[in-house]
Amino acid sequence: MKFQLKNIAIAMVAALAFTSCSNDDDNKITGEGSLNVEFDNVFGSADLILGTQTNTTSQSENLKISEVKYIISNIVLTKSDGTTFTYPKSESYFIVDEATAASHVLNLSNIPAGNYTKIKFGIGVDQEQFNLGATGQGDFLASAQDAGMMWSWSAGYKFVAFEGTFTSGTVATDTSFMVHTGQTGTSYNYTDITLDLPENALIRTNITPQIHIMADVKHIIDGTNKVKLSDNNMGGMGAMIMGGANLPLITANLSNMFEVEHVHND
Repeated sequence: MKFQLKNIAIAMVAALAFTSCSNDDDNKITGEGSLNVEFDNVFGSADLILGTQTNTTSQSENLKISEVKYIISNIVLTKSDGTTFTYPKSESYFIVDEATAASHVLNLSNIPAGNYTKIKFGIGVDQEQFNLGATGQGDFLASAQDAGMMWSWSAGYKFVAFEGTFTSGTVATDTSFMVHTGQTGTSYNYTDITLDLPENALIRTNITPQIHIMADVKHIIDGTNKVKLSDNNMGGMGAMIMGGANLPLITANLSNMFEVEHVHND
């Protein structure tokens, strides 16, 4: 009994020490640290598997997804005291590619130590950056071209690329689909996402937290707004959604595509 009570007391002291550490006043925390942000793609409640997995939408369309890519940009972190840190813009453009495991985790460095409660990021390349012209894009332009995330310089970046094949009640055989978002006409279709963290990310000189974000790609066409691939089927060319009235609807859907599952502080 004494042994059990001693163990309980030790555990309580350890818990209090961790709570004290996690609740340190941001103004008293010094130095810089790093942060990893992981994007884990799923379709509904299932882990996303490219090529073979059949994914069914609420519109009874069956998708086999071959490609999911999206641009993450302009990361801003909010501390528990309400102050924010904006990651350097020149280093704040990333391409998450489901087929490339290394791209799923963004490694951010030189961040002021503190207790962070929110993360904000953009989907796509903001218009201010695009307006700097081709020479103002730095190394990211070449990266986007290599990843197939450019239509052309004049047409601009693809913010989201979502491709594969589908069948439906009116489409009996596997038919290709391509959903690409980006600037079209007067609609720029860039959007910001802000997520609350379920627990503080404790960035320290000796602690590198990892924020684990689930990205439900079902929301691209099957979120608040329902976009049927069969309604956009162009026969031999398949279903192609790259402009028109659907892109603002898809952009709005992206607001609910991301959710923080947990934060690792180790």
